[in-house]
Amino acid sequence: MARPLPQVSTHSSRLLTGTAEYALRALAELAVCAPGEMVRTVDLAKRTGVPEAYLAKVLRRLVSHDVLRATKGHGGGFALARPPDRIRFVEVLEAVDSMPLANRCAFGRPSCSSHDPCPLHPVWTQLKDTFLEWARNTTLADVGRPLVR
Repeated sequence: MARPLPQVSTHSSRLLTGTAEYALRALAELAVCAPGEMVRTVDLAKRTGVPEAYLAKVLRRLVSHDVLRATKGHGGGFALARPPDRIRFVEVLEAVDSMPLANRCAFGRPSCSSHDPCPLHPVWTQLKDTFLEWARNTTLADVGRPLVR
């Protein structure tokens, strides 16, 4: 009988933080709305499955980084600050402080480099580089498009 694998924290090995996922969920919903359509936080929370109080904080960060615009009062809510093709995922991740750490080691070593690599260093570096390329080249205009392989 095989022994079970030890449990590790999923937070340290996630590709995106929960905050980044929430931000991208909200922006994906707004990207498919009519241009300029305002969506209230409560409605966006229901559509995305994100807790409303947490989503409100994420949305405020996106407003402060000019990714979203907000309007108060009747008919108010949130909308994209620019056309979807002008909002890159890297900008969203930076706005919510969720860029992957360039020097983070998959083994958790304080120092990991090509001069002193952990066993995963080459493939981990490739993953990070590929992720950064994806974040720089993907915009909200890509939301809802069929995946091309």
